[in-house]
Amino acid sequence: MIKFLHLSDVHLGCRRYNLEERTKDFFHSWHDVIVKHAVPNEVDFVLIAGDFFDRRNIDPQTMNHALLGLQILKDARIPVVAIEGNHDRHDNITVYSWMRSFSQAGFLALLEPVSDEQSPVSFEPWDEQARTGSYIDIKGARIYGSHWYGTSANAAMNLLSDALRRSRDENLFNILMLHTDVEGQLNRPMIPALSVEKLKELRALVDYVALGHTHKRFELENWAFNPGSLEACSIDEYREERGLYLVEVDDERRVNAKFINDYVQRPFQRLTFDVSGAEEPEAVHTGVLETVRRDARAHDESSSAPAPIIEINLRGHLGFKNSLLDLRRMRDEAQEATGALHIMLKNQSVPVEYAVAAGLDADTSRKERERRIIEDLIARDVRFRDRAREIAALVLSAKEFALGDRPPEEILELIEQKLEPRPRDAQIEGEAAPSPGALHALERSAEKAVTGDR
Repeated sequence: MIKFLHLSDVHLGCRRYNLEERTKDFFHSWHDVIVKHAVPNEVDFVLIAGDFFDRRNIDPQTMNHALLGLQILKDARIPVVAIEGNHDRHDNITVYSWMRSFSQAGFLALLEPVSDEQSPVSFEPWDEQARTGSYIDIKGARIYGSHWYGTSANAAMNLLSDALRRSRDENLFNILMLHTDVEGQLNRPMIPALSVEKLKELRALVDYVALGHTHKRFELENWAFNPGSLEACSIDEYREERGLYLVEVDDERRVNAKFINDYVQRPFQRLTFDVSGAEEPEAVHTGVLETVRRDARAHDESSSAPAPIIEINLRGHLGFKNSLLDLRRMRDEAQEATGALHIMLKNQSVPVEYAVAAGLDADTSRKERERRIIEDLIARDVRFRDRAREIAALVLSAKEFALGDRPPEEILELIEQKLEPRPRDAQIEGEAAPSPGALHALERSAEKAVTGDR
């Protein structure tokens, strides 16, 4: 029987939100997996399917985090087999990388395909003396490495297939490590990915595909497995399931892959508060704190579990200026109420002057959108409410004159003609015609609303 751990996307050295604690989170997950699952289960080897590091250039602390875990595995006589991912691969101007350095030092076996005269992709056996190779045999398994192919992954499958046919051993359990996006598993569907059908072309050549790169767990037909990242790299990933696989292969080559997420991970939470209807900043402040006290995941200081990171989103139509919100006070009080490691407060509300634009249909033309916004802005002033449509038309006409490089005199004449005082009995007492300066301000506000420039 063969027993191994399959993990990926450890991202040691990852730093988010300018928090030192976040860098430690990735180490804690890595270390906890080793001491809780690798060593006690006495696995035959550990697979790391790319992105062991968050970047190719690591700092001393990240190197120490890697070494501490790798030394524990080395002391337990558990080999580590890895490939480079897009984050930690060597660049185009050098053959050196930290992954190769750790491989040369004997802490892991970095597997890389090579090119020869017969094929652009070829697999060479592991050379223990040179500490290089494309595949390695351990306890009845033959493990193959691959490069990061990016958007060329589909084309690369044909080359990998040819190389596998030349080097596979039917008497061994063949494993391919592959760091790639897979069709249907992306949160960003516009990014090209390896098609499932292309991947399945390897089915007759490989008994287990150890995937990495996508930060969520998924499986394909009990044959290709993606464990996800050990730790969430951003709050956008907080809903995704992530972890590792403890894989057992019996003498009939039947795979039993047990998904595990029982190790230390930083908890995340995302809350939303609708500001619509709040008449003053204090009402928003009170509402947000009530939401936090009711729904937020509070940290239990007596527990060894990490304190959460919480994101609070303000949405809806704000009835006053954004600048009147005291976001720092709101954030500080939310952190005090929850004991969170970090509170992120995002104001994604729409100021009241843009409410008309937000309520228009997506297929509304720009011209009509602009007219509606300007008319709404003018109607908010009681002095001009009855003439809002007329003055909005004037603003747009003046804008067309200006964009058409008409002389300033013509623009002024247009405004004067349209704004000739009406008979006194038709005017509201105390009413005054809007000045060209006021019209310019209205037109500028409308332009900001249309373009989304706040």
